[in-house]
Amino acid sequence: MKLIAGDIGGTKTTLALYDSGAGTRRPIVEKTYESSSYGSFEDVIRAFMSDFSLSDIHHASFGVAGPIMGDRAEITNLKWVIEKSSLLQQLGFSDILLINDLEAVAHSIDILTSTDLEVINEGSPVTHGPRAVIAPGTGLGEAYLSWDGSRYVPHASEGGHTEFGPSNAMEIELLSYLLKKFDHVSYELVCSGIGIPNIYDFLKDTGRYQEPEWLADKIKKSPDRTPAIRIEAYESETRSEICRAAMEMFISILGAEAGNLGLKVMATGGIYVGGGISPRIMPALREGTFLNAFFRKGRLSKVIRTMPVSVILNSGAGLMGAAAAGFNHLGVKAS
Repeated sequence: MKLIAGDIGGTKTTLALYDSGAGTRRPIVEKTYESSSYGSFEDVIRAFMSDFSLSDIHHASFGVAGPIMGDRAEITNLKWVIEKSSLLQQLGFSDILLINDLEAVAHSIDILTSTDLEVINEGSPVTHGPRAVIAPGTGLGEAYLSWDGSRYVPHASEGGHTEFGPSNAMEIELLSYLLKKFDHVSYELVCSGIGIPNIYDFLKDTGRYQEPEWLADKIKKSPDRTPAIRIEAYESETRSEICRAAMEMFISILGAEAGNLGLKVMATGGIYVGGGISPRIMPALREGTFLNAFFRKGRLSKVIRTMPVSVILNSGAGLMGAAAAGFNHLGVKAS
């Protein structure tokens, strides 16, 4: 059976065609589109089917970066509304599964191999213990998995939109700074692709770090400030001090929130750090900043240390998970 799977985000949308006989790790065709270049998700689907001359495809499964309310989804960081009824009518599919994008990543966990993961805390995993997934991309996604007696069942969450809880004096000042700009300061506003520039601006505007003229010009000319800040922090010859400080603060907040999520669902089966940013900063995640913040849980520090932490290196995890969820929804076993 063939199925179109999609990983739909605020920045990019990746679509692929899968055949259950080939499994979910090997799509027949795959292509990524810039989400903002299209007026609707239907337009992207049409472009994909046209690009590969596809027809007679009746089933689809889409992981969407936003809350799923019934058969309707709104992309959190994009002005798209996705409705199952509209997709069925306009595109001729007979069945469509809509799930949250982090729920899709959660579906991929059992498909991932050791080469798809890098363990940064071995811990002491509990067999069939709950699992958690946290993923900083354009926004911040969170999900968890529970064991139902025979398999892990993924559950969606919008935990990235809960209030940011500072864990040190500088983060308290960061919160105060952002409250002058936003009515609600969520973890997403400090722990994601849209959050990194907020941290950078805080460090600059409060005078903690100087922004050299050459750096200001470079960042101003960048279509997206986040990768520019990351590159200047870790990859360029200049290794900007303010960029490095912004990324270190981001990593500390990510570690703290990963630990928060671990405690909330008692993720004794493991915590998985995904998203587009994490694999790009692996050397920094291996350093002490992430795990120091992750472990800093007061009386429950001993508990959090037992929870394994792995970084998802495979950028296609969400797509694979959407395909796996789709075949499972149809009652089809993918090889």
